[in-house]
Amino acid sequence: MASSHSSSPVPQSKSSDAFFKKEADASKRFRPVQSLPDVCPKEPTGDASNLCDSPSLVVDQHRWTIYHSKVNLPAALNDPRLAKRESDFFTKTWGVDFVDTEVTPSFYLPQITKEHFASYQQEITPREKIHEKCKNICPPKDTFDRTLLHTHDKSRTDLEQVPKIFMKPDFALEDSITFNAVLPWSHFNTAGGKGSRDAASSKLLQEKLSHYLDIVEVNIAHQISLRSEAFFHAMTSQHELQDYLRKTSQAVKLLREKISKIDKVMCEGSLRVLRLSLTRNNCIKAYNKLKLMATVHQTQPTVQLLLSTSEFVGALDLIATTQEVLQQELQGIHSFRHLGSQLCELEKLIDKMMIAEFSTYARSDLNRPLEDDCQILEEERLVSLVFGLLKQRKLNFYEIYGDEMIITAKNIIKQCVVNTVSQIEEIDTEVVVKLADQMRMMNFPQWFDLLKNIFSKFTIFLKRIKATLSVIRSVVLLVLDKNQKTRDLEDTLQKDSAKDSVVDTEVAYLTHEGLFISDAFGEGDLLAAAADTASQRNVSPSSEPCSSDSVSEPEGTTDSSSSKEQTSSSVTPGGVEMMITDDMKLTDLELGKLANNIQDLLYNASDICHDRSVKFLMARAKDGFLEKLNSSEFVALSRLMEGFILDTEQICGRKSMSLRGALQSQANRFVNRFHEERKTKLSLLLDNERWKQAEVPAEFQDLVDSVSDGRISLPEKKVATAEERKPTEFLLVEGQKYATVGTVLLLIRIILEYCQCVDNIPSITTDMLTRLSDLLKYFNSRSCQLVLGAGALQVVGLKTITTKNLALSSRCLQLIVHYIPIIRAHFEARLQPKQFSMLRHFDHITKDYHDHIAEISAKLVAIMDSLFDKLLSKYEVKAPVPSACFRNICKQMAKMHEAISDLLPEEQTQMLFLRINASYKLHLKRQLAHLNVVNDGGPQNGLVTADVAFYTGNLQALKGLNDLDLNMAEIWEQKR
Repeated sequence: MASSHSSSPVPQSKSSDAFFKKEADASKRFRPVQSLPDVCPKEPTGDASNLCDSPSLVVDQHRWTIYHSKVNLPAALNDPRLAKRESDFFTKTWGVDFVDTEVTPSFYLPQITKEHFASYQQEITPREKIHEKCKNICPPKDTFDRTLLHTHDKSRTDLEQVPKIFMKPDFALEDSITFNAVLPWSHFNTAGGKGSRDAASSKLLQEKLSHYLDIVEVNIAHQISLRSEAFFHAMTSQHELQDYLRKTSQAVKLLREKISKIDKVMCEGSLRVLRLSLTRNNCIKAYNKLKLMATVHQTQPTVQLLLSTSEFVGALDLIATTQEVLQQELQGIHSFRHLGSQLCELEKLIDKMMIAEFSTYARSDLNRPLEDDCQILEEERLVSLVFGLLKQRKLNFYEIYGDEMIITAKNIIKQCVVNTVSQIEEIDTEVVVKLADQMRMMNFPQWFDLLKNIFSKFTIFLKRIKATLSVIRSVVLLVLDKNQKTRDLEDTLQKDSAKDSVVDTEVAYLTHEGLFISDAFGEGDLLAAAADTASQRNVSPSSEPCSSDSVSEPEGTTDSSSSKEQTSSSVTPGGVEMMITDDMKLTDLELGKLANNIQDLLYNASDICHDRSVKFLMARAKDGFLEKLNSSEFVALSRLMEGFILDTEQICGRKSMSLRGALQSQANRFVNRFHEERKTKLSLLLDNERWKQAEVPAEFQDLVDSVSDGRISLPEKKVATAEERKPTEFLLVEGQKYATVGTVLLLIRIILEYCQCVDNIPSITTDMLTRLSDLLKYFNSRSCQLVLGAGALQVVGLKTITTKNLALSSRCLQLIVHYIPIIRAHFEARLQPKQFSMLRHFDHITKDYHDHIAEISAKLVAIMDSLFDKLLSKYEVKAPVPSACFRNICKQMAKMHEAISDLLPEEQTQMLFLRINASYKLHLKRQLAHLNVVNDGGPQNGLVTADVAFYTGNLQALKGLNDLDLNMAEIWEQKR
């Protein structure tokens, strides 16, 4: 049967097979000409699902199927019920009920013409030309093979009538070019297709397409008839195929039985062992997971227990570890779906609890009794709180401590005032209710003791704050240092790993090249590389992997997840050991800024104490109390404040200017009052001074002696003894006697008070220098008005200003001039170098005093000069000798000497009488010239010589003038 069908006229040529070969996937794309499907069912393969669903000619030959329907395809397409199918190509398939009606144009849509597309066509035309050019250069592949038609000439001739475009494999009407080629737009130019010409064109096009369809259908039917022999061939070969399948099925069954036996003998036991091992591992993992879940389940009670003992850091670490476990190892556990949010809320609660706890700690630390004990209150608790706050990034916790400092500083002053007032019986707290009014009722010693108590409390307060802030700052710096060390360690590890990779690369290269490692590296290099590798392995965590079947493997995983935050131990300055973890998510900039803010908080504490002290001072100074203090009281107050300022600067390391400014303000007021009191006192003394020599009490001599010893300070008042020293007539200063008036003695004491005030209050040095200069200038100008200007005649009521008054005034000025360099040196030692220019005031004062002294000397000479002019103008050369004029002159000279000899030193007396003698010679010479008396040895010359000898003898007989060179020869006119 097979042989009978072997000579069937089925085409066996290669080209014919290619033409009738069934395409693998005909449903994926449409081909214009392709072979017909094979109507023979597929060969059985033993799988019912693989059998073809197509009808079989053997089995289904007597059963009607859809393949028995035979309808002429053109007749089906050309439906005679479509009356208007020729009218339009687009509407011929719209059914019988379609009626072509006129559509009314819309009022809202514009009438579209070709002119609307003119700009688009101009824009797209160049692109279309480029596209067509590219298509010509690279034409599409035409899969249609014309050679397939040579075997059937008639079919080929018929198919050649069909345009080639329908035969292309990529034929698709969606393409605009294909659509324009199949349906030219020239047939549809007229709107609606109503013209007779257009109707004929449409009908012609439809008939042409129908003709093409008929040609294709005929060729398809021809191809089906040519393949009919294949059906019979399939029927004859089906029985052989069934035999082959039966044998194959038996062979497969035998093979399966053998495989089953092999599986039972060799594989089933081993697979069972592996399966049980896997089950065991899964059970262990499930057990560990349950243990972990039980541990996580106890998180909240454990956190509550830790919070009850104020272990905030431990609670936060437990929460962080639990959250990490929930996210990594227990993710998706339904029973824990709300635990994460609960832990977040618990963490927020811990934040609030830590802030409240820190506030409580700050309050209890600052409000405990202020004694000399400056120990830190519960340092471990403070360190734990600071670590917890840093862990939660609550970096503004120091502001809470700052607020508590302000409140505590206020309470310190209030409590000190209350304690002091309660101990004073003179203050009735029921009558005087306000605390400030009660404080103002204190006298200076009571108020001074209160201020001293406040300052001592503030000093202890600042020491305590410094100790607490030092612990807080040390914790911050330790965290910062830990971050830097961690970063340095990471950099070192990266460098080591890079170095190891370089060494490994070089070793691999040398090994690949066939070289010995010892030839390329020295022994030292190998040792160093080995050491680096060993250190890398020691540092690297989890160097040994856990086995998969180990019971502790999941637990180790849990521990590793919670211990990823490496810890290091550090010790605070107070000796508290603390563990620093790596989970502090703080940058170096944030930590450095926080450390600076904590240091600034210590500075703020100093400023707060100073500000509260200033307010306390201002409250007491409202009634002018501080301005009424005497020098000793203000000096004591100033020293107390200066000591407190220095103590705070030493504790806090920075100067606070508020209290210093208040002290300077009060010092300026004190200086003004001090100076005005002294100046007023000096003015009253000068107005009442009669310019007579005063006795010098012993205390003033001691005062002067102390200055001579180099101590410019007021001596302490000595207790009166039975034998008190009597006052002396002169003031002995460095071996010189000074006759002074009482005003000058008090002025010296006032000057020393200025100098001592500068020693006691260094901040007022410049002001005191200015005021002292003003005082010295005032004394000079006022004494000049009273003596030289004869103001004492009206002020005191003196009858006249005598030579003794003038000489005494000059000697007083000389005494002041003697002390000006000492005063200058005293102030110079206490001024800053940039303030030395102020010392020029003493130079001006010295010059003014010297000018005043010179004016007094000139005044004494002028008195004698007027006397000489009056007496010598009446002088006549005649007997008796000595003449009355010369006797009167000698008498006045003796009175002058008697008046000034005890007041002025001998040298000044001699210089003064030399000037008086020069005036005397000038007037005598003028009178002799007027009398025409010459030195000719005549009688008149002899009389004049005798008078001059009398004058010379009397003058030289005066005390201290015996060696005076009078040079009386100058009274005669020199002969030319």
